[in-house]
Amino acid sequence: MTSEHTDRLFLTRFAWLSIGAAVLTIALKTTAYLLTGSVGLLSDALESLVNLVGALMALAMLTIAARPADEDHAYGHSKAEYFSSGVEGTLILIAAVSIVITAIPRLITPKPLEQVGLGLGVSVAASLINLVVALILLRASKQYNSITLEANAHHLMTDVWTSVGVLAGVGAVAITGWERLDPIVAFLVAANIIWSGVRIVRMSALGLMDTALSASDQNLVRDALMPYMQDGVQYHALRTRESGSRKFVSLHIIVPGKWTVQRGHRLLESIEADIRNVLKSVTVFTHLESLNDPASWDDTDLDRMETTPAQPVKKLATKK
Repeated sequence: MTSEHTDRLFLTRFAWLSIGAAVLTIALKTTAYLLTGSVGLLSDALESLVNLVGALMALAMLTIAARPADEDHAYGHSKAEYFSSGVEGTLILIAAVSIVITAIPRLITPKPLEQVGLGLGVSVAASLINLVVALILLRASKQYNSITLEANAHHLMTDVWTSVGVLAGVGAVAITGWERLDPIVAFLVAANIIWSGVRIVRMSALGLMDTALSASDQNLVRDALMPYMQDGVQYHALRTRESGSRKFVSLHIIVPGKWTVQRGHRLLESIEADIRNVLKSVTVFTHLESLNDPASWDDTDLDRMETTPAQPVKKLATKK
């Protein structure tokens, strides 16, 4: 197993950390709900349940994504991370709907809260756990370029801000005595969760659709190519895409027809090395073409225009 695949497998440790945090916060927030009877705290506990499911999904997909390329998956398994973030985003949306359904009856028929101080204290402890774990996951997601850890981290941060809102709502009820504030806060929590869920699902969909690299990454590639644009050398059909933590760059290099195969090959090797130096975890595909062949200009699109080469290649005679 390569060093890179070992690093990807190492990320499952962060998923286990998220699972442990989810189990602990579910227990704490459920206790807070049972103590107070607050539907806002119940909504908070439901979101932590979604965190647990998301963390389990993250563990499974990170394990798959760490597998090296094989005969059936020649480009690796890194896209598995998009399934994890997509499922987690969907679960977030389901949790939001559940919160709304739970809060509506309480809005119509308010109920008094009990043991508010103790319940809030337990919920604060759970929120601090989520905050610490979210910051750890966010740092790891940037270091290892993992969309799964990023989605999980943002979900936990959403949970933290959700808890802050719920705590404020429950505290306001305790101070003002207006019991309908509790379900109103629950509705606001649901709205915040929906926004987060839609964002995560959209991010996953873009990855599954082979979205191009960021503008900054594409500029790095073009800057790496610039020094070679002399002595008749050109390029076109530059295409990029991102698959989980791995990036792909493909392009056609056009050189004078009189160049030898060896000279062209050395040029491609140098170009590929320079692109790998400016981008991490990138696979580069290059294709050498001749300036003197009209067919070189007909393959800039995905669907190539069929033309007759300037000098058809003669088939080698077979020995009898």
